[in-house]
Amino acid sequence: MGNLILVPTPIGNLEDITLRALRVLKESDVILAEDSRNSAKLFNHYEISKKVLSYHQHNEHKIYKKVVEEILNGKKVALVTDAGTPGISDPGFLIVRECIKNDIEVECLPGATAFVPALVNSGLPSDRFTFEGFLPVKKGRQSRIKELAEENRTMVFYESPYRLLKTLQDFLDHFGENRIVSVSRELTKIHEENFRGTIKEAIEHFSAANIKGEITIVVEGLKDELRRGERGGR
Repeated sequence: MGNLILVPTPIGNLEDITLRALRVLKESDVILAEDSRNSAKLFNHYEISKKVLSYHQHNEHKIYKKVVEEILNGKKVALVTDAGTPGISDPGFLIVRECIKNDIEVECLPGATAFVPALVNSGLPSDRFTFEGFLPVKKGRQSRIKELAEENRTMVFYESPYRLLKTLQDFLDHFGENRIVSVSRELTKIHEENFRGTIKEAIEHFSAANIKGEITIVVEGLKDELRRGERGGR
């Protein structure tokens, strides 16, 4: 029997990959890639030449069982996404679950993911937090944000540059303008930016900016906002 290994890949800087991850990719029989064109940059840089199959949100429901059959027949399969750790707001869950059902060994290597550096460098409490990933675009969006207005832990969100201002405005409407946020953009890349301030200040800052790149938003929890208010200001 083969196995499945989830391999984190750099979220920007190609040097942010482990030696173990490179070895696993070179030893795999098949690599499942979210977008083979994006993964090709990494594979070419490290001279990795393997059979690559597309595995993304639009086809995973159709092919994950076939991939599991290949693993049962002895194939060593590695799963990568465009950036970061598979299964974190990216495909991965379905095939992992199916492998476990079939008593197939599953490993997930430690490595790059965007929310960890964004959380740690935000200056907000990181001992307890909730990872929300991408908020619903339409249905259920406002009700979810309303629920999170009472969340005491630090909150972490992913967002696209096209919806950043809308999301910040939604946060202002439900959390208030003085809640502290940290917005990280283009982490590990040349133009990395980490903005820290109130929600109102973040809206003002990004309204005047040409927003590009992947976005991670870290938001202060309600309890810390109240404590900060008792101490007086920021």
